[in-house]
Amino acid sequence: MYLKEVNQIFRSAILNTYFQPELAKLGYEQTSVKHGLIGTGGVSKDGVLHIFFDIETGSEYPDGDEWVIAEYLLPFDVKLPDSLKSPDLFTTLSIGQGKKHWRHRELIRYRSGRAKRLEEARDFIERKRSELYSALNENSIITKLKDER
Repeated sequence: MYLKEVNQIFRSAILNTYFQPELAKLGYEQTSVKHGLIGTGGVSKDGVLHIFFDIETGSEYPDGDEWVIAEYLLPFDVKLPDSLKSPDLFTTLSIGQGKKHWRHRELIRYRSGRAKRLEEARDFIERKRSELYSALNENSIITKLKDER
């Protein structure tokens, strides 16, 4: 088995046995939203931001068993103000036919050498979702999305 495959299996195991149950305790539920580039299912707490985990990117690195990328997806083709468009907040994800979704990617390190920092990583995931949600709310995007439903 190659390093890439081993790291993907390890990442998937960490996500399924730790992060998914811990996020469920925080009120996250499986989402029916599909991500165009990530094949695994996501979770959402509010139906607005959906979190997916990219277990493939960087899995070929020797330390690929220590981290994973969380992608916060706003699966709506909505116009965002320029203040929300940046690598620190949201970038576009083309979904074809001239449409786009918005996403934020974040490296989540859950292990450093022998020290496991799973709780810190879980808390970081939740803080980042809250930060992104607040930014959307402050710019009236949440209200706009609820009005369209």
